[in-house]
Amino acid sequence: MEWDSNSDFSEDEDEELTTINDDDDAAFGGGPLPFPVGNLLQSAPCGFVVTDALEPDHPIIYVNSVFESITGYRAEDVLGRNCRFLQCRGPFAKRRHPLVDSSVVSEIRRCLEEGVEFQGELLNFRKDGSPLMNRLRLSPIYGDDETITHVIGIQFFTEANVDLGPVPGYPVKEFLKSSERQRSFFSGNRTLPVGDRNVCREVCGIFQLSDEVISLKILSWLSPRDIASVGSVCRRFYELTKNEDLWRMVCQNAWGSETTRVLETVPGAKRLGWGRLARELTTLEAATWRKLTVGGTVEPSRCNFSACAVGNRVVLFGGEGVNMQPMNDTFVLDLNSSNPEWQHVHVSSPPPGRWGHTLSCVNGSHLVVFGGCGRQGLLNDVFVLDLDAKPPTWREISGLAPPLPRSWHSSCTLDGTKLIVSGGCADSGVLLSDTFLLDLSMEKPVWREIPVTWTPPSRLGHTLSVYGGRKILMFGGLAKSGPLRFRSSDVFTMDLSEEEPCWRCVTGSGMPGAGNPGGIAPPPRLDHVAVSLPGGRILIFGGSVAGLHSATQLYLLDPTEEKPTWRILNVPGRPPRFAWGHSTCVVGGTRTIVLGGQTGEEWMLSELHELSLVSK
Repeated sequence: MEWDSNSDFSEDEDEELTTINDDDDAAFGGGPLPFPVGNLLQSAPCGFVVTDALEPDHPIIYVNSVFESITGYRAEDVLGRNCRFLQCRGPFAKRRHPLVDSSVVSEIRRCLEEGVEFQGELLNFRKDGSPLMNRLRLSPIYGDDETITHVIGIQFFTEANVDLGPVPGYPVKEFLKSSERQRSFFSGNRTLPVGDRNVCREVCGIFQLSDEVISLKILSWLSPRDIASVGSVCRRFYELTKNEDLWRMVCQNAWGSETTRVLETVPGAKRLGWGRLARELTTLEAATWRKLTVGGTVEPSRCNFSACAVGNRVVLFGGEGVNMQPMNDTFVLDLNSSNPEWQHVHVSSPPPGRWGHTLSCVNGSHLVVFGGCGRQGLLNDVFVLDLDAKPPTWREISGLAPPLPRSWHSSCTLDGTKLIVSGGCADSGVLLSDTFLLDLSMEKPVWREIPVTWTPPSRLGHTLSVYGGRKILMFGGLAKSGPLRFRSSDVFTMDLSEEEPCWRCVTGSGMPGAGNPGGIAPPPRLDHVAVSLPGGRILIFGGSVAGLHSATQLYLLDPTEEKPTWRILNVPGRPPRFAWGHSTCVVGGTRTIVLGGQTGEEWMLSELHELSLVSK
């Protein structure tokens, strides 16, 4: 990474960074600056707040040091909250103080709803409960599509001549000490002459750090959405946030090293750049469907096979042939090829034929098969194949204490080395609700059932997805409800990093701790597709859906939100009529490949559908 090693404050730089002049228009494409600069150049202490207008309730994403010094609230106390807490007296107050002018509050709300600027004065309170007047200016910031993306709040704080006494329950000595500290800030805050203007030195405290420190120690740990917001704050931040190396660090810290490594292999990623890649994967603005025609054949024809991706290759294994014949052959489709075509891979020691199994990728180029239904009935064996070995050879893993034989279960991989298996159908059609883990990095792997005090209803045809490092999310399936079985749209999560992992119900009905999700939830379904996106979001579509619902309607859920909300994602292009989880895979982290998909019975493996999440 090439950084300016001489970027610490010099006297010339100090003048440039503590004044904002007409030349700064160039930093924003020659247009006007996105916030009222004149107000920043006054001698009064100036608080500076940025909120995200695209999120519900305008959460704060940035505050400056003056805001922290005057209000007593540190940045970590307020980030993610709405600014209205300043209208409450002290950190434990639950309601707006009666002396706060409700008509001004209503005017602020109206201006935010209509997207117009607000100017006015409002009584606020420090963290210790002492009052101060806030001469406030709110300015909306517009994005490229004329949508308001952020709101800039500029706050000129002055002492309020209101004696309310100490906050109940707040130590009197601490209250007096804090109040004296705040008064000394107003009286002792000195201004520095710069040109013919006076500027509060405290406003620019962060700019005393070098570019390298700001980027490596501060900006790189923000989310991609917050980095885009910070770039609107000033010219120096705007220039820093154009650096591709910074964007790569942001993506790596937010999404993990493995996801970043995979994204580097995406065709065209270098042309797009990390900044564009992060934006498109965050907003999904470039998502589109398209139809692909590939060469080669998969013979004999089959259904109920399993597919997964190894890099930019799609691998298909097994399936159900004519007269329920279980199959055990392996086919590969290299999407990096100029003319992709299916190739039959000749492998040594193939597993017994099967269908209703799972196929997963671990440790780069290794494939792992578990379970399914074979010629002799249900299976619980594990086979691993290194696709890059010469010649490729299937190897059985004799894991101790294996789970019950099963089919139509769900599986996912954790840390690139661990296989997780959940639920499915056992002998005599019994549905299962257990969860097992197998660490394939061990010399002699041992199956371990994850002990929990409560499990979701037993089910088959559901999905497991990994998010947030070591958390798993279960969605849908055909679930047991007393003596009956129903399609499900319930969501459950488990954090495997906890000492005692447990299932939690995120959304659903009739479950312990169930909540009513915001937005429009997907209709209940099984055998669907679940795609894990960078940042922890889960994309759901396809499967067996009752009624007249479209199977290819896309639904998005972010389980990391305080109140997870389903969102419908409308994507242009040519979607498939059908999509099934076992025949769909994610290639390179940005392309979801649906095999077949024309009807529920005929599998047209020469016709693929691709959901591309980034620009071509």
